[in-house]
Amino acid sequence: MARRLTDQQRRRIAHHQAQQRNAVDNTARVVDDSGLGSEQEALVIAHYGRKLDVEMPGDTTRTVRCSLRANITQLVTGDHVIVRLPVEGSEPGAAGVVVAGCERRSLLSRPDSRGLLRPIAANVDAMLITIAPLPEPFPFLIDRYLVAADLYGIQPVILCNKTDLINDANSAAIEKLLHVYRTIGYPVFSLSSYDRSGLVAVADFLRDKISVIVGQSGVGKSSLINALLPGVDITVGALSTASDKGKHTTTTARLYHLPAGGDLIDSPGIREFTLQHLPAQELISHFVDLREYTDGCKFRDCSHEHEPGCALLAAEQDGKFFPERLASYRHILSNINEH
Repeated sequence: MARRLTDQQRRRIAHHQAQQRNAVDNTARVVDDSGLGSEQEALVIAHYGRKLDVEMPGDTTRTVRCSLRANITQLVTGDHVIVRLPVEGSEPGAAGVVVAGCERRSLLSRPDSRGLLRPIAANVDAMLITIAPLPEPFPFLIDRYLVAADLYGIQPVILCNKTDLINDANSAAIEKLLHVYRTIGYPVFSLSSYDRSGLVAVADFLRDKISVIVGQSGVGKSSLINALLPGVDITVGALSTASDKGKHTTTTARLYHLPAGGDLIDSPGIREFTLQHLPAQELISHFVDLREYTDGCKFRDCSHEHEPGCALLAAEQDGKFFPERLASYRHILSNINEH
């Protein structure tokens, strides 16, 4: 979850960022003994530990490898940073230096294997939640991403990829699943990176946005990126025939520029997007179709399980929302309570 800053901290950060912007606005090329030029703003398109690849505004053809100053941490793909780059005449392969990070409008994070929050991408506008007929999509897995998107203020979009695999055996279940999310109001796209159906509509939606693509392994994220970005050739992992689960292929988040406009961040494969850092009592507030009913509960600490005067249970009896959604909420809640 995002760290809450005090007013004093916000003022200090704003003052520091103003100083950084003033330095960027100074276009005079200044060279010091280290052979680096003046400070300027850049975009992080990939990161590798203490190394970053950055692009300069207006020049997407040139990528510069940069090191981080010792006091800078937690920068991710999509961040805007202040850098000093090697000047003309520097040794071939000379690296630049990131001297500061700029203010973010959003930061998407997820817990790592130790339960610690790890940033994934910054300044994201849309989260592309990718599913497919195989591996079988489960609502609670989709809803974890929807909760995370709402938590971080990012627009969620559901992409049903591999529609060429829809057949008589699975079509009814897939359509029922997508109908729930369409009715709630989430944007839903059906497409196939194999036969390229539906790709134009997705590309139009992504224009002028920075989007991050997420989803279970094996849903075709890499194939989808290859279809949207001809010539990029992201490594594609095959489904395991024993489990119908995919193999992770991406090792670091990377930002790509889409031909039709907009940017796409390919994040490391996420098999389980857990929410153990979210307080259990806050979970219901991120189910956009359920939260409106909780204000009418008789008790402030209502668990929405059996209490008299529970407005959510009353709404369920009246059929005001899909029962699958309450079941998904309870499934995710039980996982949070286990941690």
